Amino acid sequence: MKEYQTITEISGPLVFVETDEPVGYDEIVEIEIGDGETRRGQVLESASDHVAIQVFEGTEGIDRDASVRFLGETMKMPVTEDLLGRVMDGTGQPIDGGPEIVPDDRQDIVGAAINPYSREYPEEFIQTGVSAIDGMNTLVRGQKLPIFSASGLPHNDLALQIARQASVPEEEEGSEEGSEFAVIFGAMGITAEEANEFMDDFERTGALERSVVFMNLADDPAVERTITPRLALTTAEYLAFEKDYHVLVILTDMTNYCEALREIGAAREEVPGRRGYPGYMYTDLAQLYERAGRIEGRDGSVTQIPILTMPGDDDTHPIPDLTGYITEGQIYIDRDLNSQGVQPPINVLPSLSRLMDDGIGEGLTRADHADVKDQIFAAYAEGEDLRDLVNIVGREALSDLDNKYLDFADRFEEEFVDQGYDTDRDIDETLELGWDLLSMLPKDALNRIDEELIEEHYREEETAEEVAAD
Repeated sequence: MKEYQTITEISGPLVFVETDEPVGYDEIVEIEIGDGETRRGQVLESASDHVAIQVFEGTEGIDRDASVRFLGETMKMPVTEDLLGRVMDGTGQPIDGGPEIVPDDRQDIVGAAINPYSREYPEEFIQTGVSAIDGMNTLVRGQKLPIFSASGLPHNDLALQIARQASVPEEEEGSEEGSEFAVIFGAMGITAEEANEFMDDFERTGALERSVVFMNLADDPAVERTITPRLALTTAEYLAFEKDYHVLVILTDMTNYCEALREIGAAREEVPGRRGYPGYMYTDLAQLYERAGRIEGRDGSVTQIPILTMPGDDDTHPIPDLTGYITEGQIYIDRDLNSQGVQPPINVLPSLSRLMDDGIGEGLTRADHADVKDQIFAAYAEGEDLRDLVNIVGREALSDLDNKYLDFADRFEEEFVDQGYDTDRDIDETLELGWDLLSMLPKDALNRIDEELIEEHYREEETAEEVAAD
């Protein structure tokens, strides 16, 4: 342990210290200020004669007389299965009034990269209970599937719905004994009101029992946001790869995380990249997102749903742009659908799950899943195009089939997408609802579905006699 009283500069969340010997990058630091208070920090930049330290609790009150101790180790997360049901702050300290955590191990928050050769290909279905995701953009174990939202949209409601409803159907059927399901919820830069909403929902629904919650609030130091997702992912990796849990990690809001990176970069006087964000933001985000996956020989898995709010609803902004490059698709929250009262307002057309086709189909969910999904996409896209045409020529100028496509688009949004935040649909319910909608169209329009499946699932219109009898 090395101790110095050689602070030369304090800039924003950073403290610069002169040293007489090299200090390790990412090394943990304790700064003791005049009243005996101790704050923790981390070495952000190291040279032969000075270091830059990012202080997690903020630099207010620190002066040049403060003592700086370098502890000779990187930051570690105390991990144990007993973390389930606990609520932590953004630095991993319990804030739920529960007993002190007795860890089984202490693991480096940077994690260990998964050898690509050892990665197992993701192809097992996770059921969120949300039809627009399960039916149209399926989440797969080991996948990273972000939610692209914007300011004022109900992404938090969707995050809570997924957190309490997500399950692994095969596990419930007992096909793989020994693997349980857990949720790691990492919140960065959220307001106290949002934090209370999250906690009330977790406690009301009982979802907290299988969850670990990390809370970094808006009035907490921005630099703390850079470690919160790493603490969450370290906990997830421990539960997945050492305790055989299937872990779903929900991180919100990644925009606040990236703003913290920009703030630290400005304090270090770095040359900015696009829109002032650091040039290394792609690498930094990849270090987080690539910690999702499965490992051969291990039963557990880590699946990620990062949530970000697109500044100005702009999906070409650096944060969603870089996130889209790294992850395997995206779920779009749509402002127009939200204004119509659709809950959750997921626009399935620009949404995408690149691993979906490997996670659905015979033996995985249902044999008709892929065909139903393809046909619904085609019919809904046709209906969306016709809506633009109707604004010009009116519905009277359209054919009977075109009008059916228009009706299909309306009913798809009203019945399939709009299910509310408290409705949990299993995959069978979602696909049966899909068949109800597709049966609005004539059989010869279902050109993306196998004929045998049409004969098995297509709902024929009731005859006049049957209607009269009813």
